[in-house]
Amino acid sequence: MSRMNGGEIIATYLEKEGVEYLVGIPGHGSTNLLDAFNDSDVSVVQPRHEQGAAHLADGYARVTGEPLAVFTSIGPGATNTVTGVATAYVDSIPMVVFTGAPQTHEYGQGILQEIERQKPGDFPSVMEPVTKQSFEVRSVEQLPRVLRRAFQIARSGRPGPVHVDVPMDVQGAAADVTLPEPTQHRPHSRPGGDPETVSEAATLLAEADRPVIVPGGGTMLAEAWDEVQALAEHLQAPVVPTFQAKGIIPEDHDLFVGYAGWIGSTAGNELASNADTILAVGCRFTDMHTSSFEAGVSFEIPPSKLIHVDIDPQEIGKNYPIEVGIQGDAKVVTRQLTEQLRERIEPVSTEDNDYYAEIQELWDEWAAMVQERWDDDSVPMSISRVLASLREVLPRDGVVVSSAGQPQETVNPEFPVYEPRTNVSCGGFSTMGFGVSAAIGAKLGKPDSPVVDIEGDGSFLMCNQEVAAAVEHGVDVTYLVLNNRGWKSIRNLQVDKYGWDRVLNTAFDEDAGVDYMAMADSFNLDYAERVVKPENLDTALEDAVAHDGPAMVEAVVEPDNPDSGAIVTGEWDLADLEE
Repeated sequence: MSRMNGGEIIATYLEKEGVEYLVGIPGHGSTNLLDAFNDSDVSVVQPRHEQGAAHLADGYARVTGEPLAVFTSIGPGATNTVTGVATAYVDSIPMVVFTGAPQTHEYGQGILQEIERQKPGDFPSVMEPVTKQSFEVRSVEQLPRVLRRAFQIARSGRPGPVHVDVPMDVQGAAADVTLPEPTQHRPHSRPGGDPETVSEAATLLAEADRPVIVPGGGTMLAEAWDEVQALAEHLQAPVVPTFQAKGIIPEDHDLFVGYAGWIGSTAGNELASNADTILAVGCRFTDMHTSSFEAGVSFEIPPSKLIHVDIDPQEIGKNYPIEVGIQGDAKVVTRQLTEQLRERIEPVSTEDNDYYAEIQELWDEWAAMVQERWDDDSVPMSISRVLASLREVLPRDGVVVSSAGQPQETVNPEFPVYEPRTNVSCGGFSTMGFGVSAAIGAKLGKPDSPVVDIEGDGSFLMCNQEVAAAVEHGVDVTYLVLNNRGWKSIRNLQVDKYGWDRVLNTAFDEDAGVDYMAMADSFNLDYAERVVKPENLDTALEDAVAHDGPAMVEAVVEPDNPDSGAIVTGEWDLADLEE
């Protein structure tokens, strides 16, 4: 037992958890907490906005599987995290967020930056819908137990962000406490599926003529990449991941066939919609992934029989009826299924296998479509052409980061990745500006891999201040800004729904455009290059990636491409106005 104040308890416990970084911006509501980190092994990272703090922690967790801690002051510093925390929550990304709160004896008095009209110190109510749990600490003696539970909840089961609200006086108050050992308070194993139900699912897969495997983000969170590949190879079944599982199988593997949904591949949609049995593991079946549930476009369930595996029982059968539902960890259940299949059938051969031949033919057709786009040297350049050069320059273990918008809509279906946790992309919350900070977190988590953040200009401008954080901390990230002068994915929706004469508020005035090279200079970037012609891309990108420190490449891309630059192969219901 040791005597420590609240800030010291938090700092010491983070060390016990192995947390590398505390990310945040100080304020009067967090000074007592932050002071303890002067004497801590946990490094403190200073972003320029609290949303950026949450995105940075998010990017780190996506490439490592481990949570960081975020801290803020009371009031707007705390509310600034909500978008970043919500992004992590929807994609099930772990982090623990500490926010300052009113001193306990002043709760409800409307002190500076307190939200109190509904109930005293009401900020935790803001966090409830976007966290797995929100804790309010009312005494320093409670902190050890709350910290243990916060990290246990963030890491366990379906991971996600957890919030801890710490009053200013609790941060500074001292008590004699014993800090728990983290490993003594969390599961030491992963939950497997019920053997009888796993057996039933294995029988269905063994009897299937056209099986399809659909790994979702849960397979990446569970580190199930080896298990997914082994199961696919035993069945010679095509793998149609969701975008959150991009990299779960190398994209040059002969069983990878792209993605399903609105901007999925032709091969992915064709095979998924004509499967007789679908094994979905850690997959939510969202509107973008299912072509807004339009039967026969991306999926047709039934008649396709669905085996749905998820650690969260609320997801099983939520959007499609199931033949077999298995609650359990993606890694364990996938291994169980493979073991059961090995008892039932020999590995499926590719020889004289009409289904395997169809898989290769459909993939070749899609790959040819993408290659044609990658070979196009028109000026202004397409996003696809920029990605072609980036793939040439980036090694197989290079990490690409993307936010919402046209770049993401091209990166996710077209840009091949070959290793797990090398694609960092906001998913269900589709957050613009996410990547500017997430890339910093990804580089801190994978310091030996090059990291490139691919941003549209509209997205980049939302969080561009975080470039200063990369410079201050010497984080070696490359910002690839695709400049099409506006929020063009939304502009294209306006055009599609209402016509060109109804476009409003989505294009940037050319005379009011941003000089990104001047911006790079103002951020003290040592390397920045503007590229207009495709023949200059390779050199600019190669030099930026090789540069030791933050770098920027601005690629001027076509401003008026159809379908947001993507190849639209499915449907997406956006509720067009009726006449």
